[in-house]
Amino acid sequence: MTEEGQRGTSGDPVWMTSAMLKAYSHPLRRQMLRLFSRREFLRAADIAAELGVPANSASFHLRALADAGLIEEAADKARDRRDRVWTGRKGALNVGGPESPVADEALGVVVVAALVEDHQDLLRRVLAWTPEYVAGRTAEVHAAFTQRTIRLTEAEFDQVMVQINDVLNAADDAHDDADPAGRYWQMDLVAGDDTI
Repeated sequence: MTEEGQRGTSGDPVWMTSAMLKAYSHPLRRQMLRLFSRREFLRAADIAAELGVPANSASFHLRALADAGLIEEAADKARDRRDRVWTGRKGALNVGGPESPVADEALGVVVVAALVEDHQDLLRRVLAWTPEYVAGRTAEVHAAFTQRTIRLTEAEFDQVMVQINDVLNAADDAHDDADPAGRYWQMDLVAGDDTI
């Protein structure tokens, strides 16, 4: 199970610590981390304005994310010594697996359940938009849903996932951030074999 960090990079997997899992399990903190994937540098006031929460609440949750190692301070972006600017950690995070079992199984399950909840929210938004598109009332594409069943070995499946991440990283790197037509797309890839 992987959660992509801000502007993910490929490389060795990073396994979430118990502190990361605990911090990530909070819904507001997940919203904040998604905001970091859209804007590289943020202050508590930016988050408060964007998410409609009090600035002191945003500051509290920023400290929790920083203590867990999910964000870090970008002191070089601060206007003065009192100004605190934050940036998200780079790369994908893995919840746990056979090569690195999660230290707190219950907490790992809570985080995976939270990821599923976020995924279900995306599906609800796609479903709400779909009638406009399929009925021809809008030509703008705001979502896509592709379903495919293929037969692969586990090793082949792992390679496909690496290739998908490489394609997404290349597209992200090639995008011109100054292009006004650019939009943020949430992409959830879900796969399950026929044994579960």
